[in-house]
Amino acid sequence: MILRIFNQYIPTRKLAFFFFESTFILGMVVLGAYLRFIGSQQTFESYEGLFYKAVLIVVTVQLCLYYFDLYDLKYFSSKLELTIRLLQSLGVSSILLAVLYFLFPELMIGRGIFFISLVLMVFVIVVWRLVYNYGLKMKGMDQKVLIIGTGPLAKSISTEMLKKTDTGFKTIGFISETSGRTGEKLVNPSIIGDMSQIPDIVKKERINRIVVALEERRGKFPQSELLECKTRGVSIQEGIEFFEHLTGKLQVDCLRPSFLIFSDGYRNSILAIEMKRIVGFLLSLIGLIIFSPVILAISLLIKIDSRGPILYRQERVGENGKIFRLLKFRSMAQNAEANGPVWAGKEDARVTRVGQWIRKFRLDEIPQMVNVLKGEMSFVGPRPERPFFVEQLRKEIPYYDQRLVVKPGITGWAQIKYEYGASKEDALEKLKYDLYYIKNLSPLFDLVIIFETIKVVLFGKGAR
Repeated sequence: MILRIFNQYIPTRKLAFFFFESTFILGMVVLGAYLRFIGSQQTFESYEGLFYKAVLIVVTVQLCLYYFDLYDLKYFSSKLELTIRLLQSLGVSSILLAVLYFLFPELMIGRGIFFISLVLMVFVIVVWRLVYNYGLKMKGMDQKVLIIGTGPLAKSISTEMLKKTDTGFKTIGFISETSGRTGEKLVNPSIIGDMSQIPDIVKKERINRIVVALEERRGKFPQSELLECKTRGVSIQEGIEFFEHLTGKLQVDCLRPSFLIFSDGYRNSILAIEMKRIVGFLLSLIGLIIFSPVILAISLLIKIDSRGPILYRQERVGENGKIFRLLKFRSMAQNAEANGPVWAGKEDARVTRVGQWIRKFRLDEIPQMVNVLKGEMSFVGPRPERPFFVEQLRKEIPYYDQRLVVKPGITGWAQIKYEYGASKEDALEKLKYDLYYIKNLSPLFDLVIIFETIKVVLFGKGAR
């Protein structure tokens, strides 16, 4: 079964995996307590608050598992990589719990119980994940998908399913708009028939879902064949919509205005917008207070490292095209753009020594909290671009102006989903995520992005 969360497809087995792993970790803590009290004067039954203390350990351990990418299934297949990351995450979990126990001694579960539980956890988590990984390879676990079309959108959909380890879908093959192409390989699956063969292929291959990804439909749309499949209970879906739910982005290259007009989304109530503004204001105010020692330290390091001001002010394009001056800690040499605006590269020679570090961990973005307080930015939203580049991109990239309908943000969906980019092609890829965010904007979605941003900051991943 496939669920839709924040308009993205999530296999129910992923949620089941998380639930069972939580249960196993909780069970290991309880078992650790039971083993600890064998031969002891204190009995297992008389230990107070064991369940609540065990839940605290479960939450802390799973938070660390998540931040160490241990819910990314690409690490499941390597036993060594899995074990190393697991030990790292449990080590960090131990440190976090030690801090909590120091601050709140009443939460302490006991060193003996904790260390016994830790050993049991390593063994159980590794075994459980290897068993789960083996189960994924079994036949019949995924929905079988037949793609109608052989163009860029059809190929993109199949490529995305191949790239991701656990989408819950499997491409069986493509249907060509013309006959005589059966057997031709496109991505990995081949063309397995033409329009007239759709009902027979669906029956033979036991197809669960048909995705219509035709580039041109006039005179080519297999209406009667798809209607026959629909009456048999086969799910039929638009390619653009399926791509959106599968990837968390919109395929701008193949997007038709009618999709944006008639699709769900863009239902931003005044209450939701006001809540977003208030939450962003409070987060920025609290953030500036918490980070005040960091702000002071970075300011001193910038002054020591290179000549020039501490803060860098740069014109950016905000909501509805309004220009504002964005604040950042200066990470480049003074007069770095004396010859005009240039895309900031990943290995940019203009970046100072201190600048390399503050850019890696996104610390140069802290002053933008002032922009949020002034109402020029939100805490979450598309990253604001410079007017020079906006003028270029809006001419070359379709729907680029649509990202200007909301306030820009310090962090955003594109920043956590797409790695560093500094070109027109990267701008197009980030736009796909930005449009998805705007279409599905909600306060809860913002909280998810902020949660993910912490991971990006801690491990220096993502885009600027």
